[in-house]
Amino acid sequence: MKTALITGGARGIGAATARALSEDGYAVAIGYRQSEASAAALAGELRAAGGVAGVYLLDVASTASVTAAVERVTAEFGHIDLLVNNAGISLSGLLTDLSDADWDRLINTDLSGVFRCCRAVLPGMIRRQSGCIINISSIWGMAGAACEVAYSAAKAGVIGLSRALAKEVGPSGIRVNCIAPGVIDTEMNAHLSPADLAALAEETPLGRIGRPEEVAAAVLFLAGAGGEFLAGQVISPNGGLVI
Repeated sequence: MKTALITGGARGIGAATARALSEDGYAVAIGYRQSEASAAALAGELRAAGGVAGVYLLDVASTASVTAAVERVTAEFGHIDLLVNNAGISLSGLLTDLSDADWDRLINTDLSGVFRCCRAVLPGMIRRQSGCIINISSIWGMAGAACEVAYSAAKAGVIGLSRALAKEVGPSGIRVNCIAPGVIDTEMNAHLSPADLAALAEETPLGRIGRPEEVAAAVLFLAGAGGEFLAGQVISPNGGLVI
């Protein structure tokens, strides 16, 4: 049985991905930072459906936490075949109002967190000459968003990291790709008013915002047979908002 580790796996896109991968036959390691109850409930749901799942405290902003979680998952499941770097935070506001602490916190989570998790799982993947890493970026990493400069910069960095790492570890049989979702119906976008969401839906050629399950479907594609010859690519389920 293949094992998938999902950071930020308790809610939103992470939870939808956990469900999709479990249905596809993966043992799922659900990483969480604060949402322990949600992670435990999700793991229970997956087990009740006949899947294999565990929950792991994993703060991507901490090297010690990442190392400990990867060691636990490896000890319990034997190996990690798929890493989905989904954990992230957002921050809105003018650049001139952004403090050093806010900038550092966001970059440390959204970009450096991806680096830490990739670094932790790669030795095992390289030993096995097999593995798949899927990093979750954003359309704002592709196009930029006003009042989300730090978030856009971090997510653009995730795209660059993914492309460069794909070249570095491809010869070891490891595929690295990136997903850059558009506006998705998750808690991260809960600060948007119904009017804001309606305006974004109107701007989107497909006429609506996305669902977490649609991002999870892209993860399944990249992790499965459809993605076997894809490396360093960015897939953007965004309804045509950014082309």
